[in-house]
Amino acid sequence: MILNFYKNFLGEAPEWYKNLIIIFLVSNPLIYIFLINIGLEAGFIMGWIILAQFILTLAMALNCYPLQPGGLIAIESVLMGLTNTKNIYHEVALNLKVILLLVFMVAGIYFMKDFLLFIFTKLLVNIKNKRTLSVLFVISAAVLSAFLDALTVTAVLIAVAVGFYAVFQEAKKSEQDLEEFKSFLRNLLMHGAVGTALGGVSTIVGEPQNLLIGSIAGWNFLEFFIQMLPISLPVFIFGLFTCYFIERFKLFGYGAELSEDVRLIIEDFGIEEDKKRTSNDKAKLFVQLAVVIILILSLAFNVASVGLIGLMVIVLLTAFNGIIEEHKLGKAFEEALPFTSLLVVFFVIVAVIHDQHLFSPVIGYVLSLNFDLQVPMFFLANGILSMISDNVFVATIYISEVKEALDTGLITREQFDLLAIAINTGTNLPSVATPNGQAAFLFLLTSSIAPLIGLSYFRMVYMALPYTIVLTIVGLLSVIYFL
Repeated sequence: MILNFYKNFLGEAPEWYKNLIIIFLVSNPLIYIFLINIGLEAGFIMGWIILAQFILTLAMALNCYPLQPGGLIAIESVLMGLTNTKNIYHEVALNLKVILLLVFMVAGIYFMKDFLLFIFTKLLVNIKNKRTLSVLFVISAAVLSAFLDALTVTAVLIAVAVGFYAVFQEAKKSEQDLEEFKSFLRNLLMHGAVGTALGGVSTIVGEPQNLLIGSIAGWNFLEFFIQMLPISLPVFIFGLFTCYFIERFKLFGYGAELSEDVRLIIEDFGIEEDKKRTSNDKAKLFVQLAVVIILILSLAFNVASVGLIGLMVIVLLTAFNGIIEEHKLGKAFEEALPFTSLLVVFFVIVAVIHDQHLFSPVIGYVLSLNFDLQVPMFFLANGILSMISDNVFVATIYISEVKEALDTGLITREQFDLLAIAINTGTNLPSVATPNGQAAFLFLLTSSIAPLIGLSYFRMVYMALPYTIVLTIVGLLSVIYFL
């Protein structure tokens, strides 16, 4: 019976990972009691141990989704008295806008997938020059991610790749053509994923942490965009240059070209798709385009909370596209709810950090530095930590601590604004280094297309490296000279 309990615990996760989590859960109370008995600051030390364990669960997301092991550690921290349910509820209530964003906006964008698929398919079919196509993939992903959800844009890119891969398989071309095609799809998917980061940093809806930061700072959509522009614009421009450069000189696994035979297969597929598109399908695409325009205008003029705008999008798209069955509506929420649940677990750990004052020494040290050094230090600290852990979690920690420093009078409003910009850009840009840092990257790595085209963890890190270097350096220089 005990063996069955063990087998069921964390399901298919590796045994070493299961054992590690069990060791954490068993040893934590014992360590806490020991620290109390020897008269040390038990809460402070234990809080750091809990934080390190939680970050490890985020870093090991490929072995097991972090919700379960991270959630168990979070529950145990409450039972040990490191925080309480009242403070957790306060953190959740404070970040309700972010939760509504994830629940409604992501679900709303789900019903735009046909329109987004149409855009990327047209690009792939009609643009023959690889360098031009790559740059347009980056631009399209960036623009769409600035107004829509990065995860959904990535999901669309994956769907496009899966569709074309299936078509290619049916054609039964040579092994060499297959390898070229795999490399071609890897290139485009990585360009698109980086594009979601380039666009996602610039607006309040681009990433979940953006809304969190914008809400605490009191910025609306336009204010957030203007605040980020001194960093987001140079980074975007240099990101495009990087894309062209690595494709031109075939660096870091990029530069794969298609043979004429494979090109004809793709073009034939595009012609067949156009033939199959009925008048009803075209009407649906028109509705989705109209709703995209309404969405952009609603965000730009701040007509309502982002989550409520997302709910409006759901109502409009489902009503005018004839989606009235409950089970079809339910599918739209499948992508968002696991991460929403994980976000609430984030808030438990954030509550532990606040209650045990874990970051007070760190924040105190940074704020003791020369004013000119504070913002770059925050950018780098957030960037490095986001490479290891989830960028939403990192942003949640740092913006909460900076807000507390503002409320207690340790920093001025001007300092707060600059640090908020550094936190947002730091968590969005250097985090492209690994799949751990960007939810869109992790989503791509765990998708069905990744093993088919040979996209492994280390290959993603390698292919992201030129972007990581350029975005980090340009972002840092922009923070130093343009803020």
